[in-house]
Amino acid sequence: MELKDIKAVYFIGAGGIGMSAIARYFINRGLVVAGYHKTPSALTSQLEKEGMIIHYEENVDEIPHACRDPKSCLVVYTPAIPAEHQELCYFRDRNFTIEKRAQVLGTLTRTHKGLCFAGTHGKTTTSTMCAHIMHQSHLDCNAFLGGISKNYGTNYILSDQSDFVVIEADEFDRSFHWLRPWMTVITATDPDHLDIYGTKEAYLESFRHYTELIQPGGALIIHTNLEMKPNVGPDVRMYTYSRDEGDFHAENVRIVKGEIIFDFVSPLGNIANVQLGQPIPINVENGVAAMAMAQLNGCTPEEIKYGMETYHGVERRFDFKVRNQHHVLLSDYGHHPKEIMTSARSLRELYPDRKLTVIFQPHLYTRTRDFYLDFAKALSMFDEVILTEIYPAREQPIPGVTSQLIYDNLRPGIEKQMIKKDDVLKFVKSRDFDVLEILGAGNLDDYVPQITRLIEEKEK
Repeated sequence: MELKDIKAVYFIGAGGIGMSAIARYFINRGLVVAGYHKTPSALTSQLEKEGMIIHYEENVDEIPHACRDPKSCLVVYTPAIPAEHQELCYFRDRNFTIEKRAQVLGTLTRTHKGLCFAGTHGKTTTSTMCAHIMHQSHLDCNAFLGGISKNYGTNYILSDQSDFVVIEADEFDRSFHWLRPWMTVITATDPDHLDIYGTKEAYLESFRHYTELIQPGGALIIHTNLEMKPNVGPDVRMYTYSRDEGDFHAENVRIVKGEIIFDFVSPLGNIANVQLGQPIPINVENGVAAMAMAQLNGCTPEEIKYGMETYHGVERRFDFKVRNQHHVLLSDYGHHPKEIMTSARSLRELYPDRKLTVIFQPHLYTRTRDFYLDFAKALSMFDEVILTEIYPAREQPIPGVTSQLIYDNLRPGIEKQMIKKDDVLKFVKSRDFDVLEILGAGNLDDYVPQITRLIEEKEK
């Protein structure tokens, strides 16, 4: 189905962060946009206010009339939806065009210059940072992001003039193979989603194949420290990056009164005295990748510096809720051992003399089974670890796989507890904390507003 033929779009799994960005794209184009989501949320409520029709029970009778014509209605679904879902079956049996989110994004990379960001971790922050640089530059951009930009309060940027579209490329279920990037960053290839891929080798092969999809004349910007070996076409330029080495890197990194400033080293021309608007150590490296992409596509040094200085971050990505000399509270989506280790190191660098406590909700039984030793090692970088039960998401329990596996392998002597997720608020209320991080990709983050109030009350 061509974009010009679409009159209505129906989303199955409408309230996912990535799905909602595409929904907003079609809402802004003036189409009828509707869908199903399992549970109401702040995001689905906002989508309804913007014009989307959403229901929360699996019921084909709730599908709007405008979404019942297979010639004019595109159906978009998330891979997390089971194959036997009633509404998905309804559309499949009537020969509707049914596409994954990534297929829709793939279509957009064929009609726009796709600036894609892939990797096990770091892609949400890096893509959002690049989108902000581009959006406030003379180039502008469209963007489909994997998190809520704190600059814009949304995961979607629309431009009527720009030919660029910034996309977070998701490796889950090999979805990024639908994309045809003009240029792409690959931040990391640490094995994940082994419930889908089976082996590390298959996971790395998936990224290798992704590099083959870059369009002729485009470019790959790849982290220096990756096990995966790319296989780009003969007309694709390849650059390396990291914090300290590569074609693009940082030099002269310094912390001045709580601000982080560095010099950007680039084969296209260095940029001195870049200041991070979100002064977090890991954002030096993320910033190098984002600046490289922006510079390769024509952003000026002044636009790049301004974009970096005015970048405010992404919700649930090293997201500070309280930050003063008495208490620090932050929320982070990190759910892979490497992400947790990076978060702990950044906190240790920012607060070398303060006690670091983490409340971690493991995400998925399979990920816990595959990486519990790595989780334990990463979490052991904190001074105190509080573990809740596993958030199952799409999975059924696996015998013998619980948070206890992580708990039992934490370093000797560390302060540690296991509590129920439902007891977290009571636990926070009963304790005082120096630096507290709420960590994980599950639903523990739902408590963050209440935890924030509890921490603030301790300062009165």
